[in-house]
Amino acid sequence: MSSVESQRRVVSGMRPTGRLHLGHYHGVLKNWVKLQHEYECFFFAADWHALTTHYENPQGIEQAVWDMLIDWLAAGVSGGSATLFIQSQVPEHAELHLLLSMVTPVSWLERVPTYKDQQEKLKDMDLATYGFLGYPLLQSADILIYRAGLVPVGADQVAHVEITREVARRFNHLYGKEIGFEDKAEAAMHKMGKKAAKMYANLRRAYQEQGDAEALETARALLKEQQNITLGDKERLFGYLEGGGKVILPEPQALLTPDSKMPGLDGQKMSKSYGNTITLRDTTDEVSEKVRRMPTDPARVRRTDPGEPEICPVFQLHKVYTDEATHDWVKQGCRTAGIGCLDCKKPVIDAIAAELAPMQQRAREYEANPDAVHVILNEGTERARDAARDTLIEVRQAMGLQYGR
Repeated sequence: MSSVESQRRVVSGMRPTGRLHLGHYHGVLKNWVKLQHEYECFFFAADWHALTTHYENPQGIEQAVWDMLIDWLAAGVSGGSATLFIQSQVPEHAELHLLLSMVTPVSWLERVPTYKDQQEKLKDMDLATYGFLGYPLLQSADILIYRAGLVPVGADQVAHVEITREVARRFNHLYGKEIGFEDKAEAAMHKMGKKAAKMYANLRRAYQEQGDAEALETARALLKEQQNITLGDKERLFGYLEGGGKVILPEPQALLTPDSKMPGLDGQKMSKSYGNTITLRDTTDEVSEKVRRMPTDPARVRRTDPGEPEICPVFQLHKVYTDEATHDWVKQGCRTAGIGCLDCKKPVIDAIAAELAPMQQRAREYEANPDAVHVILNEGTERARDAARDTLIEVRQAMGLQYGR
């Protein structure tokens, strides 16, 4: 697989936490639904990652995976448009993780920001395990096994993509120098044709001798256009361009996604740990009860007391679910005590119920037909394993582990 093709591939995973809530939908799933029509997408349930913090109580993982996958499908993620699978059903992830662990310095893992953050936040859990220390490297393996060029993440997760880039760079540096690499690269360059070869050589020299970044990008674009050289030769020329070796594991880029603007029922970020969620399968009555119990501006003790919408958690939901005209109605009515808090909450309840109705219908259909979900997973697992095996063949060859196969 060439570096050019990798830029069309996206990979992302989610730890199984059971049924998903509106924060997941607005923060992740809506973006996945969009990406699946623009890229070749691999989306997986990261059940091994769940064991890094819940290894003592794994009993609920299977049901959590199942509930999560049904919510993905109900939200519009499609097995026909994306490859959906469960991490542990593709053991190639584990093999690449093992091989990468041989060359990854421990200090790289210890400096990942979430490593110490999680230790601080989860003091009631035993995190003094190799699995917890190594989970960022398993994440790197999850990405690199598909040679994905893009990883959709929030700003707080960019560090995980950066360590993946460093791991790929180190691996390519160590193992990309095949015997006779420079001779093979020079031979590949001449296959491009006299004019293109000369241009490539000049651009390569400008980058390596003068650090001309524009020349580097121009040379990359030139390689992308070449039709008369093999993918292997193209990979050699990408590596030769930067003075390295053959690119075996392309370095992925973070595809930044907007932070979810979905507030919880208490005004904080919607999170199961805060107990402030509306799940994708809450009934209309359950949604209504949860929203009606939401705290509002504490200044509105009585119905006749005026309030300030900007400090009210309910108004934050209005910003997600209702239009400007409704916002104006809320501001006017709240500040003059012209409407009560229950009046203010009704449009939000109606909008959430309308958003959830089609998803819940699809969820019921998948719950009633589990075989359909298994078919999607089996097909996705087969596609994922095919792609993962292709990567491992090259990795094993590079590390001298192919043994004549």
